[in-house]
Amino acid sequence: MKSEEIIREIKKLANPRNVEGMGRYGINVENAYGVSIPALRKMAKEIGKDHELALELWNTGVHEARLLAAFIDRPEEVTEKQMESWVLDFDSWDVCDQVCSNLFDKTIFAWDKAVEWSEQDHEFVKRAGFVLMATLLVHDKKAKDSAFTRFLLIIIKGSTDERNFVKKAVNWALRQIGKRNLNLNRKAVRAAEKIQKIDSKAAKWIARDALRELKSEKVQERLKNK
Repeated sequence: MKSEEIIREIKKLANPRNVEGMGRYGINVENAYGVSIPALRKMAKEIGKDHELALELWNTGVHEARLLAAFIDRPEEVTEKQMESWVLDFDSWDVCDQVCSNLFDKTIFAWDKAVEWSEQDHEFVKRAGFVLMATLLVHDKKAKDSAFTRFLLIIIKGSTDERNFVKKAVNWALRQIGKRNLNLNRKAVRAAEKIQKIDSKAAKWIARDALRELKSEKVQERLKNK
């Protein structure tokens, strides 16, 4: 299937009401047609994995085409140059999160980019760094605790960023570390308590929200029985 055919199919599935809803959730709806994620995943399954087609779809600039690109690309064929190019194109939190959690976190560059991008100033590049941290915690089952412990200092440093899309990603990464096992839970709680003492609205929100979940009976019980 060619990219032009896929774009035509996306336009056939256009849903203006969904576009309005996306806008209310802070999604950039420029070049968006309101096609749902389940519908896009179904299309991706029918298309199959195709690196070159993914590149073509990304270059269309169409919101749904870019999401689809993340679903069909092959992580083993993704280059560092491609990642650096795509991350600069991120203009919406959902594209950032879907690309990072469905594609980038499965590449050999994921760990390095999590650190590199989290130190950048560009809002969605920085968010991407922390989203990669969060998704690596979920998807990389073999990684040792020490690999994630080093993220905590970066999270503490990044906790003062008042931008909504950044602070939510920092919070997400911190919570995911604390939900992996009891050892990391204790370390994440200590990090959150340090963050809580920082004179920053963003830091205090991140810490309060993370501590509420990480200290909860539900999380503690699950980790003890893990």
